[in-house]
Amino acid sequence: MHNANNLKEYREDMQEALDNEFLRKSMDAFAVGYRINRAKAFADINEPVLIKQIADCKDYAVKNNAALLKQFTEEAEKRGVHVHLAKDAEEANALIAKIAKDNNVKKIIKSKSMTSEETLLNHYLEDEKYEVVETDLGEWIIQMRHEGPSHMVMPAIHLSRYQVQDLFSARTGRELEPDPEKLTKVARQELRRDFADADMGISGANFCVAENGHIGIATNEGNARLTTTAPRIHVAIAGIDKLVPKLTDALTALKVLPRNATGQTLTSYVTWIGGANECAIAEDQKKEMHIVFLDNGRSKIAEDEMFSQIFRCVRCGACANVCPVYRLVGGHKMGHIYIGAIGLILTYFFHGEEKAKNLVHNCINCGACKSICAGGIDLPGLIKELRARINQDSGMPIETTLLGKVLKNRKLFHSLLRFGKWAQTPMKKGPYLRHLPLMFMKDQGFRSFPTIADKPFRDRFSEIKPMVHNPKHRVALFSGCVQDFVYPEQMEAAVKVMARHNVAIDYPMEQSCCGLPVQMMGEKQVTIDVAKQNVDAFEGTNCDYIVTLCASCASHLKESYVELLEGDRDYKEKVKRFSAKIIDFSSYVHDVLGVTTDDFNKSDETVAYHSSCHLCRELKVIEQPRNLIDMAGEYAPSAEEDVCCGFGGTFTVKFPELSSTLLDKKLTNIEATKAKRLVADCPGCLLHLRGGSNVRENGMKVTHIAELLAENLK
Repeated sequence: MHNANNLKEYREDMQEALDNEFLRKSMDAFAVGYRINRAKAFADINEPVLIKQIADCKDYAVKNNAALLKQFTEEAEKRGVHVHLAKDAEEANALIAKIAKDNNVKKIIKSKSMTSEETLLNHYLEDEKYEVVETDLGEWIIQMRHEGPSHMVMPAIHLSRYQVQDLFSARTGRELEPDPEKLTKVARQELRRDFADADMGISGANFCVAENGHIGIATNEGNARLTTTAPRIHVAIAGIDKLVPKLTDALTALKVLPRNATGQTLTSYVTWIGGANECAIAEDQKKEMHIVFLDNGRSKIAEDEMFSQIFRCVRCGACANVCPVYRLVGGHKMGHIYIGAIGLILTYFFHGEEKAKNLVHNCINCGACKSICAGGIDLPGLIKELRARINQDSGMPIETTLLGKVLKNRKLFHSLLRFGKWAQTPMKKGPYLRHLPLMFMKDQGFRSFPTIADKPFRDRFSEIKPMVHNPKHRVALFSGCVQDFVYPEQMEAAVKVMARHNVAIDYPMEQSCCGLPVQMMGEKQVTIDVAKQNVDAFEGTNCDYIVTLCASCASHLKESYVELLEGDRDYKEKVKRFSAKIIDFSSYVHDVLGVTTDDFNKSDETVAYHSSCHLCRELKVIEQPRNLIDMAGEYAPSAEEDVCCGFGGTFTVKFPELSSTLLDKKLTNIEATKAKRLVADCPGCLLHLRGGSNVRENGMKVTHIAELLAENLK
């Protein structure tokens, strides 16, 4: 459970997790294996269609939640079930405790339920002097360790078999072997007595089907069936977001839930419970069954036009499975009770801003969670919105305010960058800064920083602008800030490649930073102001395409700008025209210009590739860069090419210990290819990778893909 008071304390928590060597190795092994197993599980499934079906069903359920709850209640009560609605966690816990008291309950067994974790039900019942035993193997283990789950599906994933061996040995009073199969048998033997003695069983529910009043539970262990059938009382606790209209809706979700959670096509057990069944140990031989629906702010969230989509979540935990940050630090550091990207959001709504304020910064915005979400939730977008809301409520941090004021004023921003060219002179050593003042350099020594160019691209453009009389296309270039003032040679290379294909090129001088850095820091209004500046800068250009060499800029300009300005009458249509023309460099050269191997003198240089997050996931550009590399050189595939390099813009400043670890992993994978050059499509990634390579002195040439192509043009 996350309890850091500020970002400094939270960073210390991160370091503690990074120092846990077993955790790192274990999470790495799981992450790699999961990707392989998930791909196999989805091999014969039309994933986009399935996700849309789930999203549509869940969206309908949110809008009609009250009606579905009424229908479910009527159907369940016909079958002898008592249905309750609790407004918050305290009321839910009190309801369940009263049911236990009214039925003279002594021992309670539980199957895994994240909703009961949300309400801290175990703590409440134990305070009321009830004996409570978790029967899911992972939950039983962490209960004995007095911990919360580190994953929504695999609560004890952070522990080794040796830690479990020690725990079980202490429990049984005899020395046990660290054999998972034998340890599982020990757990089965120990828990069997609890199943026999329990008066009440508490479960969660994956689905609550309105049309027939049934609940559905998906598990991989038989404990849930014993928990719901053996005791004389069964209480199911579920959020009101678990309601679905029909059984077919639940069955559709079941196609994706196990595949996304663990890479299985189906869980070992899917249990449907529809009413109070026979029970030999009950006085009237009839089980007493209760369902406690929990609101706990859910109704309020449902009214939030932007955040209501979080109810599409099926609690598969996949957003954690693919998160590069979770992979490093685990769920206890990247979550409060709920973990992963969805956990960062749910923490804010269920447990308050104070618990969420540090967590929401621990998103690198790589988009891996969004690309895999079973409900198609825009998780990174919602996390960015949360940062803005927290800043609005608690006050904008001074560094965010200052950067916002600078970016909002393009002339001031560019003047400061020009001044930086002179200010860096005492610290300059070749293409890198020899050192920075400590206030800027603290914990950033894992990579070298580039110098600001002697002459920005905007000052060079008039000299290199091609003269084209009958252009094939008219292109306007968007450089962003890094390629304009730090890496102008990347833009020059792009001009050289496009000029060979009779392309008329323009460069609007009023353009500025895309605004993504301030959006990541939670400064929404400045993000909107900067977006308007850039839309206005390109409005007058008579271009067919707006080409950018930055994957992050391309994604932000194409996707985020429309969302940011859709409510502004003056910009609604302008931003649509603007965003429709945005295209990344690799897609433009490969798909639009249609370059071939005949355009290049193919070199024998081996070239590795880093697939920038926003390019491969947000823009879905996969094969184009790799094909281009093969046209100009010898493509050398590396392991986990599409896993984040660790830059993440402001993330690398906030969490340098995480950023440097991800960078080290990325460079190690690339160096294993023995490639002489590394290319990418994003200047932020290149800054990170090039700076890291320089510190490691690995001798690798790190460039934009445009430079590779320009160097090898015929």
